[in-house]
This record gives sequence, structure tokens and C-alpha cells, in this order.
Amino acid sequence: MLRVYILCSSIHSANMSGKDVKCGSHLKSIDELTGYPLFPTGTKSLMARFNTREIWKKYHDKKDAYGLPYKLCVFSGIKNLDSGVGVYASSHDSYRTFSELMDQVIEAYHKHKPGDKHISDMDANKLKCPLLPPDEAKMIVSTRIRVSRNLEGYPLAPGVTKEQRDEIMGKVVRACDTFTGDLKGAFYPLEEMAEKTRKKLIADHFLFKEGDRFLEACGCNRDWPSGRGIFYNAKKTFLVWVNEEDQLRIISMQQGSDFSAVFKRLSRAINHIESVATFSYDDHLGYITSCPTNLGTALRASVHIKLPKLSARKDEFQAIADKFHVQIRGTHGEHSKNEGGIYDISNKRRLGRTEVQLVQDMYNGVKAMIAREKEL
Repeated sequence: MLRVYILCSSIHSANMSGKDVKCGSHLKSIDELTGYPLFPTGTKSLMARFNTREIWKKYHDKKDAYGLPYKLCVFSGIKNLDSGVGVYASSHDSYRTFSELMDQVIEAYHKHKPGDKHISDMDANKLKCPLLPPDEAKMIVSTRIRVSRNLEGYPLAPGVTKEQRDEIMGKVVRACDTFTGDLKGAFYPLEEMAEKTRKKLIADHFLFKEGDRFLEACGCNRDWPSGRGIFYNAKKTFLVWVNEEDQLRIISMQQGSDFSAVFKRLSRAINHIESVATFSYDDHLGYITSCPTNLGTALRASVHIKLPKLSARKDEFQAIADKFHVQIRGTHGEHSKNEGGIYDISNKRRLGRTEVQLVQDMYNGVKAMIAREKEL
């Protein structure tokens, strides 16, 4: 199968002054970007907006500290014209080396300026999330809070090699082996997992699938399923995904609506992993992730919730989401549809605010949606 991702050693710089290239799905690799990418009218991605001819001229033949090219960072948005952002960083250094593009994307999405700082706070005691009364709690199927993390000293998913991915998995497994109590569990490599088990875990929303076309275009799906796996505890209330879009997705989840219990479990788990592993972080961008939208806390606090009456009023549903800084997604997350009238509601903000503030965003938004559903 032809890979979209091209290793740095095979990238040539010839024809960089060639004719402009029309963007779209016909592009098979970054080698085909021999000139400035032209977007059709109506393309709305942040990359299309900010990848001006001047920036393209400055960066098109440049590489970051890991030898990973600018073209790899922007290829997903060039290939997929319906991208919202269209940028994936290949390494922590991509944000520095290609800062004239990255800074504009980050400021447009997060309202976080180049001189702004990020502060982390996982103190669950600061949350104001009392238990919901029974008539409201029954609307919520489950609660999940996750964070993405990447290890310091390695490229991110678009640029990591197979050998580095295997090394990362080994380090994460060794860290997970030291969990005790309710967090104790086992690690299951995808390569060794029975197909029936894999499908069941995906159907139950415990396991990730191979990345979509957006991740495929930036190289995240290479060598699938090698170097990937999942750790989970006995009750399946705590999980660690290894080498999906980011190197770690640390997840706390359970049925029902006990927001505080879910966040406290996650906080304990992260503190433990951080005691044996170093995450990629800086004071401006917070925790480093491949997709700029996840920078900062890299946290997504969400519920699966039944809102049949409110969801039928799409404009009003979206207006409440916008007011409380939350997103409405399908049952299986971004780019998916709802199933059985169940929606995924999560915080939208990531960067420049603490983890506590973002979980509070989600709680407040869900409370407002429930109140409106009851009125209707």
C-alpha cells in the first residue's frame, strides 16, 4: 500500500519553485507538493488561512530539529479540504521552527498569544461539581475525562519512527506496571489482540481504532497496529492508550455522572505516571500534542448524554454549547454521528486555562443543557 507519509531521507527539494499545486485528495504524498498549495474558494481551515505565499516560501524546504519537514505539518489540511485546522506538529520543535504559522493557528483557535503562559492545576478539590439529582443524573450515560501526553525527547506521532514507537510503548508499559490499588491492571498490545476482543472493546468505547483520513494524511497511521496497545484496570474505569494520535491518552471513566470521582482518579494516575516519566511541556504551550487544538491541558472532559428534545432544536443546542465553551460531538467522538439520540458533550477550551477550569466548563454546560431539556 502506498504510504502518504514519506521519510525525510526520501524528500527532495527539487522543483520548489514550480507551478502552484491544487489541493485535494488526489495528492498522494508530500513529494507532490512541488509548488505553493492553492485552496479552492470556501476552504475554511486555519492552515489555509495562514499558510500565505510568504510563509510557504520561508518554510517549504525547512525541517525542524528532528529533521522533519514543514510540508508534513501542513499536508493533512492540504489533502483534506474539509479540515478545521489542517495542521499537525511532527515534534515539540515544530512549534518553534515553524512559529510564524503555528503562532497564528494557536492564537486563532485558543486566543492564546505568543507571550501568554499556561498553568496546570489538577487539584480536584477545587471543582464545584455536586452530584446531580436523580432526575438529571439519569440523562447521563457515562462520564469520561482524558488527557493526552507525549514523552520528552521523541518526535510526535507524524514523525516518530517504528523503533521509537516501540521504545515509547516499552517505557509506558513499565510505568503502568507500577500502578497499585484500584489503578492496577494489565497491558494488551494491539498486535496480539484477538479480533473479537478488539471489536468488543471498540464497541464499548474502551479502545481506539486506526486513525481517520486526517491522521492518515499526516503519517499517524504508519505501521499499524505495531507499537500500539491499551492498559486498563480490573473495573475498566482507568485506561491508558499507547501510540494513538498521541503517545499516551490517560483516561478515567465510569457509568453515571460522578464528575468529581472521575477527575480524582485521573489526577492520581497522572501524578503517578509523571513520577516515573517526563512529559513534553513548556510554559507557553503547556503539554505538547500533535494537534494544536489539544495544546495546554490536552484535556477533554465529556459525558454521553440523552437530550432528545433539545437536540431537535439544533440552533438552540449549539447556542448553549457556545455560551458554556463546550462541543457537541457524535457518540464516537469527532467526525462521528450520534447513536440512539446520545451526544458527546465536552469542553472546547484547552490552552491558557487549568484542568480544573475546563472540567468546570463541561459541568456547567451540561447543567445548562439538562435545565433546557427539562423545560422543553
